[in-house]
Amino acid sequence: MHTLESLRNTINSIEDLRAVVRTMKALAMVSIRQYEQARTALQDYNHSLELGFQALLQHRRFAETNLDQPLPLGTNHQQGKVGLILFGSDHGLCGQFNEQLATHALHTCQQRQLITADYALASVGDRLLPYLQSLDHPHHTTFRLPNSLAGTPRLIQNLLGLIDQWYFEAETSPIRQIHLIYHQSQSNTLYQPVTRQLLPLDRQWLQEMGDRPWQSTAFPLLNGPWAPTFAGVVRQYLFLSLYRATVESLASENAARLASMQAAEKNIEERLGDLQANYRQQRQNSITEELLDIVSGFEALNPNRPC
Repeated sequence: MHTLESLRNTINSIEDLRAVVRTMKALAMVSIRQYEQARTALQDYNHSLELGFQALLQHRRFAETNLDQPLPLGTNHQQGKVGLILFGSDHGLCGQFNEQLATHALHTCQQRQLITADYALASVGDRLLPYLQSLDHPHHTTFRLPNSLAGTPRLIQNLLGLIDQWYFEAETSPIRQIHLIYHQSQSNTLYQPVTRQLLPLDRQWLQEMGDRPWQSTAFPLLNGPWAPTFAGVVRQYLFLSLYRATVESLASENAARLASMQAAEKNIEERLGDLQANYRQQRQNSITEELLDIVSGFEALNPNRPC
């Protein structure tokens, strides 16, 4: 049985742990709000980018250029590997966040009937590596996640450099497709893994962009060659897609951390309640024993006590 002093020390330690958990909850909620604002801003950016695609594709139609001609999107190899970029985490206390993502990547490869020799893999976040190794994923390289949105552009530039090596510049063992695998936030505590094809661009989507009515009386004008301009818009599309995946992953990571901290806080409250009840019971027993000792001593010293 614990003594009153040991129980008091345990209660103090658990109360300190509860304060840490509450701080982690607050930080996760603040981060989620930050990434939600970034996601809203990306919607406006995406709308502007779609207008750019629409303008260029309609300009190509007005110029009577065949839309079925190859678009300047790289070599678009028929033979080659599939590139997978996974977005995990660099920090812990987020439950099964990384394990679920690695398992989803494995299922994706199985559904596409890809063996380890058929794909190259890059991960964002060190915490993802042990799960990838346990599932025998072939690993290419690892990138560190930024601590805030301010460091995101640097990560995106590094990922764009990798995509250039994989898709646009590779001469041997080229990458024919690139997919992004990340968690998509559903709410403050819910998220799910998704797979998005980054390259090559969906030609059906491009066709729909070209067929979409232009919401203006002035037709789009193009100053300069069409192909380099379109390549620049594609570059912005890649940047936006990678930025969105990073923001969604970071929002989901904090959602997972918030859910973990909520579960931890609930367990701490239950444990603390049991310890405090035990402490009160032992303290009451100790007081009762002291009172009994006082009464017994008084009766022993009372000269008028009946024999």
